[in-house]
Parts: sequence; structure tokens; C-alpha cells
Amino acid sequence: MKNDHLEVSRLRADLLDAIEPHVPFDGWSEPAFQSAISDLGVDPALARLACPRGAVDLAAEYHRAADRALAKALAEANFEGMRFRDKVATAVRMRFDLVDRDLVSRGASVFALPQNGVMGAKLVWETADLIWRALGDTSEDYNWYSKRLTLSGVISSTTLFWIGDDSEGHAESWAFLDHRIENVLALDKVKSGLMKVPGLKNVLENLRPPCRMAAPGRYTGEEPA
Repeated sequence: MKNDHLEVSRLRADLLDAIEPHVPFDGWSEPAFQSAISDLGVDPALARLACPRGAVDLAAEYHRAADRALAKALAEANFEGMRFRDKVATAVRMRFDLVDRDLVSRGASVFALPQNGVMGAKLVWETADLIWRALGDTSEDYNWYSKRLTLSGVISSTTLFWIGDDSEGHAESWAFLDHRIENVLALDKVKSGLMKVPGLKNVLENLRPPCRMAAPGRYTGEEPA
């Protein structure tokens, strides 16, 4: 069973490599998926086994492959002497450096569709979870949710801005990112005030993150066995 999973993962990776040249022209679409199958010379039935939803699964794999690369980069990064907000901003910028804007733009269109919206939100949540854990987050209460929720919003809004940003070195995108992080810090102050509301504090303090394996969209950085 384990070897079967490795074979499927390898085939999915090969299909991802094969579809990428077609995505700027055809998007993450069925025609692009069929072109990848043809270019790779793989049995279409096997390709469909690896990617039941076709190109949509490959768009998700593209996102997760960038997350895996980010996990390695963050493990090697030196954040010594940086303010925490700057660490977060740097981690998010590192994530953008790992992807192609055309492929992300096409992916954003796919995940904006109603039938793919849940998957898109899950993927962004995985990225936010990865960044928080890499930066040492150990929260086990409502903060686990609020941190990932707010960072997911930052990543999503910055992605949309970045897709249309033609400024040199994406300078306007990074300014936008800094501004959004400032908004998150301001939200933390509001959150502190909410803790003073009678009854609400007890509710929030009793929240716990879901079991690691059961958390929907929670990225572990590991392939399942």
C-alpha cells in the first residue's frame, strides 16, 4: 500500500511537470490535463487514478509543492534579530518567490469557482499553518484558529494584489503585505478587548485545535503512509 502511494505521488509530480507549460495558455483545465497526459505518454486511466479531478488536482499539487519547498527554506532561514511581524512578512514573501505568477493567476481562477472554493480555502489554510508552525507557534487555544484565519486572509488578499502588480520587484505588493500585517496586529488589540466580555472569555479559552491528523486542511509537511 505504501509503495502504491509513492507511485501515485511520483506520477502526480510527473503530470505536474508536464502540465505547467500548458497552463499559461489553457489554464488548469481538462485540455491542459489531456496535453500533459499525451506529452508524458502515460495511460490516461492511470493519470485519472492519480488525479481524479484532473487539472484541479494538479493545481492543488502545485500549491502544496511550493509549501513543501517553503518548509525547507524556512528551516534553513536565519530570522535572528528580526521583529516577529517582519518574520511573518518575510515568510510570506518567500512563499511568493517559489511560484510562477501566471500559474498562480490561473489557479486563483480555478479556486474561485464555487465547486473548488473549499479546496482553495483549505490550501491557503495549510500555508498559513505551515508558516505559523515554522515560526514557532505553539498555541493550543483559540489563538490557534485566529492566527491561521488572519494569516490566511493576508495571504489571499496579497495574492490577488500580487497577481496584478507590475511594479518593479513587486514593491507595491510588499508594501500592501506590510499594511495588511499591520491590520492584523491591530486586530489583536481588538481581540484582547473581546476577552473582557463576560462569558466570551470562557468560551474562547476552552477552544482547542483539532487533533493533528483530523484537522481539515492542516499541513503536516509529511506525506501519508
